[in-house]
Amino acid sequence: MSTTPKGLRLHIGFFGRRNVGKSSLLNAITRQHVSIVSDVAGTTTDPVEKPMELLPLGPVLFIDTAGIDEAGGLGASEKLGALRVEKTRQALERTEIAVLVAEAGVWGEFEDGLLADFATRQTPAIVVINKTDFAVADAALVERLRASKLRVVLASAITGVGLPELREALLDLAPADFIDSPAIVGDLVGPGELAVLVVPIDKEAPKGRLILPQVQAIRDLLDGDALCMVVKERELRSALDRLKTPPKLVVTDSQAFLKVAADTPVDVPLTSFSILMARFKGDLTAQVEGTLAIERLRSGDRVLIAEACTHHPIGEDIGRVKIPRWLTQYTGVKLEFETVQGRDFPEDLSSYKLVVHCGACMWNRRQMLSRILQCQHAGVAMTNYGLTIAYSLGIFARALEPFPDALARYRALADAKAH
Repeated sequence: MSTTPKGLRLHIGFFGRRNVGKSSLLNAITRQHVSIVSDVAGTTTDPVEKPMELLPLGPVLFIDTAGIDEAGGLGASEKLGALRVEKTRQALERTEIAVLVAEAGVWGEFEDGLLADFATRQTPAIVVINKTDFAVADAALVERLRASKLRVVLASAITGVGLPELREALLDLAPADFIDSPAIVGDLVGPGELAVLVVPIDKEAPKGRLILPQVQAIRDLLDGDALCMVVKERELRSALDRLKTPPKLVVTDSQAFLKVAADTPVDVPLTSFSILMARFKGDLTAQVEGTLAIERLRSGDRVLIAEACTHHPIGEDIGRVKIPRWLTQYTGVKLEFETVQGRDFPEDLSSYKLVVHCGACMWNRRQMLSRILQCQHAGVAMTNYGLTIAYSLGIFARALEPFPDALARYRALADAKAH
């Protein structure tokens, strides 16, 4: 469990005012000294992450955020305080279960505002009234919160009161798809069937290793009792010719789409690792809809390329060079491209006509869904690398064949436009 990537862990964030005992509570529930504890308000500055196994959920990532309050969370300086608030906001974007920690006897508009923010993001929340060994929780407040269907736990990080109830609440609120261990590709292939994975070895591939989506796909196929063959794009045709039975699916790196499509028989379903990740990490149908915004791009329109990781770009970088080139060739107009990396993402998206996101293999699904929702609220279309490449190269429908619902949605939108 200790080697499980962050993106496959359930992200649980602790939020609240400064010095309400968030760090102490996190240390108590993990039974480890994860966060620094002090009587001085604002001791936690950056979010502290603790990966661990929380049975029976499995791998989780606890996030202890910097305390903020009506004063804006300002600490030693206004600049430092603003940075704490921004770091805490970014942590909320990737939080799948939010734990709002409040001190017994202290509740106000700030806590109500956090709950409203959780509700807007559709993030399940638990309210923990901490320090009940020093003060009595407001009975009327607890009744009001519970009447609004919130889980409320009365706790003390010092005495351990309420910790079992908090663990139970976390289990109850965990997303069903996390508990059910969603598949990346195994469900598309099936036990005993064969998938062929086409893995070009380019300059961005780590020396001696494969990139994360490829490794995850291999493991997912093995977990599903499927067969897996891994080849480079130059060997695909030869490998297919040697098979007695056609594979159930061919998955390729999106950058090799055209060659792989030419070498794969039309009766064999084909898609890419990036499109698999769009389904696994986000909302494939929503991103399919966003892809169609490519048709509405006009000269001078701004396109945002968003990368979840912070790799060092090479000369033929997919996000900075190849996708802009393919989009420009397809649209036939001059577009303006901007690239962001990691958790940097504009709060104001109004100047963009399209956001093209990577597969987010390093992220959890909540974080990716948060960005999709942010784009939807701003009225800006979002797609992903693999979908954009397939559309620009004219093989969009074929790349969606393994996903009947997404393909049906695309065809319905295309038919509606045609008429």
